Amino acid sequence: MRSSNPVFSRRGFSRDNGHAQFNAAPQAGGPAVGTQQGNPYAGNNPYAGQNPYAQGDQQTYANPYAQDQYGVQAPTTDRMTMDDVVMRTATTLGTLIVTAALAWWFLPVDTANMGQSYGIAIGAGLVAMVLALVQSFKRKASPALILAYAALEGVFLGVVSNVVDTHIADGAAMQAVIGTMAVFTAVLVAYKAGWIRVNRRFYGFVMAAAMGFVLLMAVNLLFAVFGGGDGLGFRSGGLGIIFGIIGVLLGACFLALDFKQVEDGIAYGAPREESWLAAFGLTMTLVWIYLEFLRLIAILQGDD
Repeated sequence: MRSSNPVFSRRGFSRDNGHAQFNAAPQAGGPAVGTQQGNPYAGNNPYAGQNPYAQGDQQTYANPYAQDQYGVQAPTTDRMTMDDVVMRTATTLGTLIVTAALAWWFLPVDTANMGQSYGIAIGAGLVAMVLALVQSFKRKASPALILAYAALEGVFLGVVSNVVDTHIADGAAMQAVIGTMAVFTAVLVAYKAGWIRVNRRFYGFVMAAAMGFVLLMAVNLLFAVFGGGDGLGFRSGGLGIIFGIIGVLLGACFLALDFKQVEDGIAYGAPREESWLAAFGLTMTLVWIYLEFLRLIAILQGDD
């Protein structure tokens, strides 16, 4: 399955011949999951297609709400629930927060030790990226891999946050956390209220914007590495503020896609281990938003 982080390709709960796709839906005109009524998503539904967890060419998963010929409801213990997603997301984020706190306290960022601490942070961040890529291309979730990613990403975030907070913008880390929580809450409320409509057009627009954004940032990084300074200036000054806001908005859009995928996975009776993938995607998206906020605050307060 592919990653839900904006840096990597999106991962959906549906599968087609063993490859991940984005949000396939129930058969148009068929019964809705858990009911005997017509499919409410039929007709103009842009997701109309096969239920990724129904019988067919794909791997078969029974409808957790179905009843057998004796009227006995099938067990649902092996199906993903919202509680599963919440618990695994809390575990993943908790691991990240604990290692970030430890890195903050035990990897000093004073003048004498900043080089060593920053080197450890960069190494942890690179290994975390490799682990994220490995998990993104795996067909099944690996809890150990996901938690290892969270732990190493936490080390990276802890040191970077401490550097920004100590040397650039006092209180930046807490402000970035508050900003990330505000975006998460706002997107969740907007999604539940139906103000955000996640469909294929929305997905295509977000993916195109994200790929363009990442490409520009990669070019800017190359110019910074080989030319020195801030590269093309996309991450400093006025342009840095503009691109920081765009980065936060992209993260918010990916949160909406994450919520849609969780909702679909629960409705379709996804296997319980899929909740680890949901937690993985949500964690990566929240890390993205936090880093964009941290960069924005550093630019705004650093210019004072």
